Amino acid sequence: MDNRLAFLKTVSPFDLLPEDVLLGVVDLLQEVRYTKESLIYQQDSSKLRSLDIIVAGEYEAFFYDSEQNKRLPEALRAGACYGGQSILLNKKRSIRTVIAKKGTVVYALPRRDFRALCLAYPAFFHFFTALYGERMLNEEYAHFVKPTSAPEENFIAADQMYSRKIETQEVREIVAVPHDTPIFKAAQQMAAAKVSCAFVTDEQGDIIGYLTDITLRDNVIAQQLDAARPVVEILATPIVAINSEAYVYEAILLMFQTKTRYLLVEKEGRYMGFLSRNKLLSDLAQSPFMFIQAVKSAQSMQELKRRWETVPEIVNQLLSRGVKPEIVNQVITTVADTIALKVIEGVLAEHGPAPAKFVFMVLGSEGRKEQTLLTDQDNAIIYEDKANEQRELVRAYFLRFAEAVSDQLNHIGLSFCTGGFMAKNHKWTHSLSHWKRNYHSWMNESNNETVMQFTTFFDCRYLYGEASIMEELQAYMGEVLQGPVERFFYYMANNALQYEPPLTFFRNFRTFTQGTQQVFDLKKTMTPIVDLVRVYALKHQIFKTNTGERLQELHERGVFTEKEYQELFQAYYYLMGMRLKKQARQLINDRIPPTNYLDPKVLTQVEQVTLKEIFKVIADFQLRIKVVFTKTL
Repeated sequence: MDNRLAFLKTVSPFDLLPEDVLLGVVDLLQEVRYTKESLIYQQDSSKLRSLDIIVAGEYEAFFYDSEQNKRLPEALRAGACYGGQSILLNKKRSIRTVIAKKGTVVYALPRRDFRALCLAYPAFFHFFTALYGERMLNEEYAHFVKPTSAPEENFIAADQMYSRKIETQEVREIVAVPHDTPIFKAAQQMAAAKVSCAFVTDEQGDIIGYLTDITLRDNVIAQQLDAARPVVEILATPIVAINSEAYVYEAILLMFQTKTRYLLVEKEGRYMGFLSRNKLLSDLAQSPFMFIQAVKSAQSMQELKRRWETVPEIVNQLLSRGVKPEIVNQVITTVADTIALKVIEGVLAEHGPAPAKFVFMVLGSEGRKEQTLLTDQDNAIIYEDKANEQRELVRAYFLRFAEAVSDQLNHIGLSFCTGGFMAKNHKWTHSLSHWKRNYHSWMNESNNETVMQFTTFFDCRYLYGEASIMEELQAYMGEVLQGPVERFFYYMANNALQYEPPLTFFRNFRTFTQGTQQVFDLKKTMTPIVDLVRVYALKHQIFKTNTGERLQELHERGVFTEKEYQELFQAYYYLMGMRLKKQARQLINDRIPPTNYLDPKVLTQVEQVTLKEIFKVIADFQLRIKVVFTKTL
């Protein structure tokens, strides 16, 4: 007994228990010896009867993937325990597959007695749950642990779309025609190759545009153009390409975002072929991307409204199938963008051509491509500077235009912004020179109030119009950021410290009363991550707006370590997934408007533990930003 007691005192978390309790535990232990290598537990199927404390030898714990490859292997040696998390948090089923090596000796503490210790000693219980929470921040670990459930109906034809790369797809061979080729000869080449698209090249053989069946119909036959004219006169642009390492869903979203039906596939600096949108969509049957195509084809405001009302069901089913929250965000954003583009084009047709070049930009969560189901309009207009005598006419047109766009979006279900950050507000429709003055003021005359109010404008994204105007504004922002703007970063950092994770000193959830529930605000919980990543992105002049993309580039530039990047990325999208799922279920199951409030009591023990670890990650990063940008502790 003395040997067992001495050994237990060296094992975490038994070293947290009083000695008289340990004496009782010693009597409960059963010694197990393995004389040969043995498979003792299989992931998610074997039920554990005990907590295993390894005395000598080794447990090899890992996950098997679908092809029976070992993933995340870990060696557990003397002093390690296995089974605590499985018993407490996985319905007694082993989370991982475990092989006991030859010569391994284990003390087995019966399951019932292990649970009794957990109930009696919170610190003992917390050891296992905290470890589980830390592990769930690892994307690969969480992937294998996460339960899946297949809904009765679903919009997804094949989950492979979200994991399959373009290089696995069959791409069409490029039919290239020189720019001076007669139109009829190019059409003959397309017919011979049985393709609906040919790519036009310049003198150096570089692709400069493309020619399609629709181009021939609209620009040649309908216009009665001489088919002996060179193809350069009717080519379509721009050329859009994607790397073969990208995923299929990324290719489809890119096609919708750029309005192109054909995508060149690039590998190692050269084009290896092209993809057709129709071919990809036909392979996906009832996928969300066919839904986006239906939105694109909608003929009325009522049809667009009905389509938008269907989005919660798509979101719920995507999440139920284990699709990553960042992908779901992109689907929501692409649908919202498609609706906004339909509305903008319709209003332009009603009001007549714009009197100046302009950009319709989106801000906030829409600008970051991180829209949820509780979303409102955040947009603005920049138009080119005009001569004095035209200024008022130009401004009047764009304010009328913006009001019509916002009213129609609100009718469809993309509600008015409660803070008034919309192009219909005369404050947010201005000339480029006026917008430059805005940004100069925000960055050079910063204070807590202006930063809190105008942070959303640093998440601005081009949606429609003359892209060069947006590019000029971003170039100007880059110039200002090179100047003495420490005051700006000081207040931006303070803004990132405004919301603290809702966790008390004793690791309980800090809540407030909402109706009959005690809740915390999921959106405000995520806000510090958005804010602190934005500060670092601006500091390093990264003008991407998406939080995940900003994080990735900051990691690539060495600003964040691999561990820091993974922790923040996983924390942010775990919260995003929880937020999206709650909102979808409120709309679908409860038939009530979605909120960002969450009652911790409705969460599983696993979710509570994971959230607490995420809050700790956020608090640690807030401490870092306080030191780096405000120079105070």
